[in-house]
Amino acid sequence: MNIIHIEHIAKIYQVGTEEVHALKDVSLDIEKNEYVAIMGPSGSGKSTLMNILGCLDTPTKGAYIFSGDNVSEMDDNELAAIRNKRIGFVFQTFNLLPRSNALHNVELPLIYAGLPSSERREKAKQALIDVGLGDRLTHKPNELSGGQRQRVAIARALVTNPSIILADEPTGNLDSKTGEDIMALFHELHQRGHTIILVTHEEYIAEHAARIIRLRDGLIEKDEVVNKRIIPQFQNGEE
Repeated sequence: MNIIHIEHIAKIYQVGTEEVHALKDVSLDIEKNEYVAIMGPSGSGKSTLMNILGCLDTPTKGAYIFSGDNVSEMDDNELAAIRNKRIGFVFQTFNLLPRSNALHNVELPLIYAGLPSSERREKAKQALIDVGLGDRLTHKPNELSGGQRQRVAIARALVTNPSIILADEPTGNLDSKTGEDIMALFHELHQRGHTIILVTHEEYIAEHAARIIRLRDGLIEKDEVVNKRIIPQFQNGEE
């Protein structure tokens, strides 16, 4: 079952008098529970594609169908609702509130969703337990290691039970050992049934995924299955 269907996507930016064709003609499908890495050199279009997949930007041309909905035709409010409820973001720089503890940082998407306080706290606590931080609920970001901060960010991405987890260079600010620990966590999340899309320029990070899509000059250069793992048949942590 396709969770993402992109058909002949193009993205053109106007820079002064010049048109920049960031994406030229990209079509792809991503199935539920897949683990996909998107790679490409600087200027290949991978960041633009990530922004479109994450509903942070809209294509100039083409169609983007996300879980059956044509998001390429949605307005800003509709896109914001998709981002908040159905996409979990993990960024290289963690994007945590420095004065808030781990529990409150993870609660944030649920505040925007309007959940009652007690329900928010319970869901946030469970998400932190799920990423191995059940004993760090009241710690602020400056009291956590880089790897622990990224785990808080992953818990925040998971707390809304999203359709996909979109991770942009999630190990970019971590040393290699901590990066491997975070990739082991992504593998575990995939085994629990999560759909993961990973954007990276590091080959050894991309090789953790089951499929690698390589972009060059705004086009898909190569799309290959690299790890023939069994796709889990259960939904988001529930067997």
